[in-house]
Amino acid sequence: MRRLLALLATGAVASLAIAGLAQAAQVTVVHGVPDLAVDVYVNDELTLEDFKYETITDPLDLPAGTYKIDIRAAGDPPTAKPALSGSATVADDTNASIVAHLDESGKPTLTVFVNDTSTVKAGDARLTVRHTAAAPAVDVLANGSPLFTNLANPDEQSADVAAGTYSAAVAATGTTEPVIGPVDLDLEAGTGYTVYAVGSLADDNLKVIVQTTSGLGGSPSGVPSGTVGLAATSSAFPLWAIVLLSAAGIGIVTSGLALARTRR
Repeated sequence: MRRLLALLATGAVASLAIAGLAQAAQVTVVHGVPDLAVDVYVNDELTLEDFKYETITDPLDLPAGTYKIDIRAAGDPPTAKPALSGSATVADDTNASIVAHLDESGKPTLTVFVNDTSTVKAGDARLTVRHTAAAPAVDVLANGSPLFTNLANPDEQSADVAAGTYSAAVAATGTTEPVIGPVDLDLEAGTGYTVYAVGSLADDNLKVIVQTTSGLGGSPSGVPSGTVGLAATSSAFPLWAIVLLSAAGIGIVTSGLALARTRR
C-alpha cells in the first residue's frame, strides 16, 4: 500500500488535446509493473476495480469530452482522498497503447506507443517487440536466429513476416542464451502481434505479454484485442488511459506522473 501511494501521490494531470480527423481515439492499456493494483474513478464513478499486473485491457473508442479522474489505492472507499486527481480533454483520432512498466533501472514508468495498423500484404503478419522490462538491451530470436537486435528499454522494433509458427526467445544482445522463452507464437495472416517484455532480470521474473491487432489484411485499421494466452485479460477498459496519455506526454498540455518503486 505504501508503494502504491508513493507511486501515485506525486503526479498531477493537466488537460490533454489530441488532434485528428477520425471518429474516436482508440486506446489500450498494458499493465507491466509487478505488484501494483489501483481503483480508478471517472466522473465519480468506479470505472476499473483492482487493475492488476500482466493485464491488457480491451480497447476503447473514447468520445471527445472532458473527464474528471480520481485514482485510489485498490480497496480504498470512494470517500477516501484520492492519491491522484486530475482532468483530461480528449479529441479524436489516435490509436495507442499506454504501458505502465519498469525502466532499465527497475523504476516504474509510463511509455506510450503508437500502434501501426497499416495493411500487411497477403500471407503476412506483423510482429512488434517492445522492451518494457528492467533489463539491458536484448536480441529477439525467431527460430534460433536474430530477428531484432540491440533492442533497449523503452524502444520497439517491428517487421512484417510470413504467417506461421515461430519459436521466439529473448537473449542478451550478442548472445543466444534465452532470458525469456522460448515460446511458440502462432502468427496468423492479417494480424499484428505486439510482444511486451516485462518484469525484472534482477528479480528473476521476466516474462512476456502479447497484444493482438486484427484486421490488417485489408481493413484500413485494426483493433488491439488484449493478450494471447500468456497473460490474463480484463474485459473492462479504464478511462485512466486518459490520465496515462497525459502523464506520458502525448498531447498539447501535460504535467507528468512521477513513479517510484521499492526494490526487493
